[in-house]
Amino acid sequence: MFYILSKTLFYLAMPLTWILVCFGISIFSKSEKRKKHFFALGLSFLLFFTNPFFINEALLLWEVPATDVSRMPNYDVGVLLTGISNAQKKPSDRLYLNKGGDRLTHTLMLYKMGKIKKILISGGHFYESDIKEAQEIKKILLSANIPEKDIFIEEKSLNTRENAIESAKILKQNFPNQSYLLITSAFHLRRAKGCFEKQDIKVDVFSVDFYSQNRSWVPTYWLVPTEKSLYYWYVLVHEVVGYTMYKVLGYA
Repeated sequence: MFYILSKTLFYLAMPLTWILVCFGISIFSKSEKRKKHFFALGLSFLLFFTNPFFINEALLLWEVPATDVSRMPNYDVGVLLTGISNAQKKPSDRLYLNKGGDRLTHTLMLYKMGKIKKILISGGHFYESDIKEAQEIKKILLSANIPEKDIFIEEKSLNTRENAIESAKILKQNFPNQSYLLITSAFHLRRAKGCFEKQDIKVDVFSVDFYSQNRSWVPTYWLVPTEKSLYYWYVLVHEVVGYTMYKVLGYA
């Protein structure tokens, strides 16, 4: 029921849905006035949601800002959330990282800098795949000469809430009352942090994998529409709807 409701809300909130509905009404309506009204509205939506300035401003408001590494304290455990790989790519003799690969590379960087002492990788198997993402990420960390004693894995969870529930069990058992740094994508951190706090795990956060860019006043930044902007709206709306549903259900 939760899945169906969240998916319904997500598609209703999608800018592309609004655009298609407006153009659809414009095409099929028998009223000339309504046709013109919805065509203009659909065109306005299209220009707005393909404009890189507006989506970038929205992302800057939503994403948790980057941390200045030189000013951050050291932590006992860095919690790395998975969901950054492509399980369908063949041959399956290695891990193929998606855009969220920053979660792994920045975790490695923080460990090498001494900012985190231990690493907890949280995430279960891929859907429709037997590959264990946490296990594969562990192999990469081992190949980077991180001692196995410093790497812990949690591979039961299949979503953000379960990440928090299963990670909390490990943290409370192995690292009680220590300091934790949660490492995940900037757009995902609000929901992830909320889930961990619901499990009585106080975490600081480290944002990676940004969709937003620094503001620019170059004219093309304002004037040239891009199809990429629509995709970024998809990512943002998906996360905002997910965060809202988690809040309503008391998960975060």
